[in-house]
Amino acid sequence: MTTSNTIIQTRYAETDQMGVIHHSQYLIWCEIGRTDFIEKLGFSYTQMEQDGLLAPVTEVNLQYKQALRYPETAHIATWLSDYTGIRATYAYTITNDKGQVCVEGTTTHVVVTADRFRPVSMKKVAPEWHRVYENEVQSKRDKL
Repeated sequence: MTTSNTIIQTRYAETDQMGVIHHSQYLIWCEIGRTDFIEKLGFSYTQMEQDGLLAPVTEVNLQYKQALRYPETAHIATWLSDYTGIRATYAYTITNDKGQVCVEGTTTHVVVTADRFRPVSMKKVAPEWHRVYENEVQSKRDKL
């Protein structure tokens, strides 16, 4: 099972009046982690879009466990938690420099064609991605 580990240096502009990272920022960091994860597997959103495919978010679930404050560093672990051939669910754990969990969550995406914006089977339109994602999910199951 592949996990990407992305490090983000927090910026003051990402905080609220209390110096705490604003809750909306974590979704952006999940996207950064997901992009890093996909690239680690040898793929890219850019190539996907050039192939006429998009991967919109259909569900977001984030649990805020502990405040992350400026100027702490955010450590984002990202992995594929589920894959059905149409939907991919990515999981995230965001920790601080002390290794304390600040946020846990998932985002779910479907692959659609850019022209029709309707869900399509990754096996049909992106067979290599499908193969790798199937292997990732099987690897996760084998570890359980």
